[in-house]
Amino acid sequence: MYRTHTCGELTLADAGKNVTLCGWVQKSRDLGGMTFVDLRDRYGITQLVFNLETNSVLCGQARKLGREYVIQASGVVRERSNKNLKIPTGEVEIEVEELKVLNRSEIPPFTIEEDTDGGEELRMRYRYLDLRRGSVKNNIILRHNVAREVRTYMDSIGFVEVETPVLIKSTPEGARDFVVPSRMQPGTFYALPQSPQTLKQLLMVAGFDRYFQIVKCFRDEDLRADRQPEFTQIDCEMSFVERDDILETFEGLARFLFKKIKGIEFPGQFTRLPYAEAMEFYGSDKPDLRFGMKIADLTSVVRGHGFGVFDTADYIGGICAPGCSEYSRKQTDELTEFVRKPQIGAKGLVYLKYGADGSLKSSADKFYSPEDLKLWVERAGARPGDLLLILAGEKKKTLAALSELRLEMGGRLGLRKKDVFAPLWVVDFPLLEWDEETSRFYAMHHPFTSPNPDDLNLMETDPGKVRANAYDLVINGVEIGGGSVRIHSEDVQKLMFKVLGFSDDEAKEQFGFLLNAFRYGAPPHAGIAFGFDRWVAMFGGQDSIRDFIAFPKNNSGRDVMLDTPAEISQKQLDELNILFRKKDQDRK
Repeated sequence: MYRTHTCGELTLADAGKNVTLCGWVQKSRDLGGMTFVDLRDRYGITQLVFNLETNSVLCGQARKLGREYVIQASGVVRERSNKNLKIPTGEVEIEVEELKVLNRSEIPPFTIEEDTDGGEELRMRYRYLDLRRGSVKNNIILRHNVAREVRTYMDSIGFVEVETPVLIKSTPEGARDFVVPSRMQPGTFYALPQSPQTLKQLLMVAGFDRYFQIVKCFRDEDLRADRQPEFTQIDCEMSFVERDDILETFEGLARFLFKKIKGIEFPGQFTRLPYAEAMEFYGSDKPDLRFGMKIADLTSVVRGHGFGVFDTADYIGGICAPGCSEYSRKQTDELTEFVRKPQIGAKGLVYLKYGADGSLKSSADKFYSPEDLKLWVERAGARPGDLLLILAGEKKKTLAALSELRLEMGGRLGLRKKDVFAPLWVVDFPLLEWDEETSRFYAMHHPFTSPNPDDLNLMETDPGKVRANAYDLVINGVEIGGGSVRIHSEDVQKLMFKVLGFSDDEAKEQFGFLLNAFRYGAPPHAGIAFGFDRWVAMFGGQDSIRDFIAFPKNNSGRDVMLDTPAEISQKQLDELNILFRKKDQDRK
């Protein structure tokens, strides 16, 4: 054995023991006749001591150690005179009697410390070094712990983990697929799964009534903080269940994880909020309920007073920012610039300051009497001291802009605390959404989502009003998971395909394997998939999932460490029967 202990386990109880440690040199300090070396492994840091008077040769060797050298040190555990109580091993040190360099290291391109001097691109290029930093290492260990607890819970309630293929068939109605050419079947392609959706439904037909999988999924779409081209899902499916069975089962998973990982318990059932109410009061289907500031519809009380911005608007809504009535002109101008950002798209902002003394002052008060403004605050539910912020325009876009403004104010007021969690279920989503460009309906979730039984009669007459038997788990404004009751009736599935514009032949070509399976006794079933990376990042108190993935991609979808995606050789292209043309050549 190279070592008897790790660098994170020795305490005063071990004083007097002869031990051997291995690890990387974090840093060294020469103090006259003494040299101190901090030795690091993934378990912690232990201080090594070299005494020039007792062993000048050994001390000389220690002074030649560079950062990130891999060494083995043997010696006696003793109590430190200058304790460091910030680390578990800070009361002891090793008086080294034998030192061996196992491997030298070049000078790292950045410091392997919490306050590193390395930029993100540099750290991603040397990710194997970045993973030595305590915070990043702990993120990966947190990921392991969450995965372990997920498996513990799912196993405890009778779920079986089943692996599904990574090379599958490309299907429409989702994000872009990553495709893989087949050498053995020239001109054909596999797709990497965006989700094991159809496969887990086939497992229900096969009789595996409780399936789950912590599975890698792939989507070729633009990246952001909570999105990577390859990501991990907790994928789940159950047979002989209705919507409430799913919500209770996986609310149980959420409660279990919060208790095990964060030590948090939630009183009562999670809030269940219909999609229509989420959009009306929060402007989003993933509302952050850590704070209030509901959107109020002010349309009927502000129109008709000669103020063109309001009189010509489809919808006027507002939010009350508590305690902000003393905002300066500079602060309200900043908010106006915020809502005018291209990604938000509002044309301007109207405000009303409801003073603590009951006074009312609006940026549009020349069009409104004090009595009119009083109606505004009554409709908005404002209290003295509040700042009422109002946007106007087309309803859907205005609600979306108000949602962003609400989140911005929640952040400014310190209401979006990382250690506070507000879970809820959003239910009753629309089944379909209309696309003006293609003049057809698309499934809001996927084509196997069951319509709400109460709306089934509207499928052919008014499909836009049909609600889906679907649900999302939302925590702190982040969609952590989503799913639906599935269609298990062949007749209803055919009707769904018809509404989506699929011919019988197209449906058979794309999903024939699933439709065939449904002819052999498909049970009623439902499922859900959770964004595993997002959940881990939330437990870690961060918005970005990148540092919770061992080897992530950057915002351009590149792995700068592996330098991929990359070109392949002409020989490989020939074997795959692929003719590759660069865009520049196409233009000539």
